[in-house]
Amino acid sequence: MTDPNIPPPVDPTPRTEVHHTTINNPPARSGGGGGSWIGLLVGGLVVVVLIIAFVVFSQGGMSPGKDTNVDIDVDLPRPTMPDAPKMPDLPDVPSVEPPSVPGPEPVAEN
Repeated sequence: MTDPNIPPPVDPTPRTEVHHTTINNPPARSGGGGGSWIGLLVGGLVVVVLIIAFVVFSQGGMSPGKDTNVDIDVDLPRPTMPDAPKMPDLPDVPSVEPPSVPGPEPVAEN
């Protein structure tokens, strides 16, 4: 049996661990190239705005606008509503006093 107070034996050849780390850095782009879709989007919007402007301001194509002065006189008779039904007369009912609630009584002293 070994004595627990004795330190463990020392290895005469120390171990060294070597770690290899690989870092992959792609080369930097020198032309941008990532924003070409923005130019396509802006160009498409400009084309759509031009088409809408042409349709709005051309007044139906290349033909001149028609005379839209229309004078219409509409004279209609005023409608009359029928009279509402009359409420029936209430029967004669005798007047009744509401019931009374007794109030608190004074406390009797002994």
